[in-house]
Amino acid sequence: MRSFAERMMVWAVCVLVASGATPDANAQTPSVDPVARIKQVLPADVATRVIALIDRARSRDLPADALQNRALKFAARGVDPRGIEQALADEAQRMERVRDTLQKARGRKPDGDEIEAGAEAVRKGVSGAEVGAFARSAPSARSLAVPLYVVGSLLDRGLPADSALRRVADRLNARVSDRDLEKLPNDVASQAAVKNGNKPAETGRDLAATKRPGNAAGADGGNSAGGRPAGVPGNAGRKGRPVTPPKKPGGGKP
Repeated sequence: MRSFAERMMVWAVCVLVASGATPDANAQTPSVDPVARIKQVLPADVATRVIALIDRARSRDLPADALQNRALKFAARGVDPRGIEQALADEAQRMERVRDTLQKARGRKPDGDEIEAGAEAVRKGVSGAEVGAFARSAPSARSLAVPLYVVGSLLDRGLPADSALRRVADRLNARVSDRDLEKLPNDVASQAAVKNGNKPAETGRDLAATKRPGNAAGADGGNSAGGRPAGVPGNAGRKGRPVTPPKKPGGGKP
């Protein structure tokens, strides 16, 4: 799973590509005004409402930058402008509910990363009550940003919400680091592949190419490029008639 800094870098590159610019590894990345970009990529009326929605979110201490990034990402994918507007409105509502839930459960104001991660988990099927219970069970001084993103990644892997929350909560109570916690979705995918008869090496190789949690290649049990499949005889596919062992003298079976 990528760190927040890595996700922001990927987004910045996507914005540059969408604008027709070519990133130069030796040059400093130019700053991009997301509001100006939103006005460029969305119709004027939709852009005005989207920007107003983002401003309201900022005034309510919600992670408005995440909403800006979402608007630009959807626009780059060719999503219908009104669909973008609705998606941002829905996300802002989820963020507000998650913020209130986390604050009540932990007795402190959650940071933007925790709100964003919690809203994503809710979008993928976790209920508000489950978020609250998860927050209460976690170590009080621990940020829930990475744990909640990992929960979302496990949901992308096909785990039910209660199972995903329990697995992450168990590791939080065991005081594992965020770095180790981020390995959990890949470990789950590897275990599932082994259970389904795939070799662990196959899954590990495929997951190494994963760009975003939930899009793991190999989780569907892809074929290995090396060796013959299990259960296939060594002479499978050999042309010609099969060799019949010679009979023993007297006509008996070998």
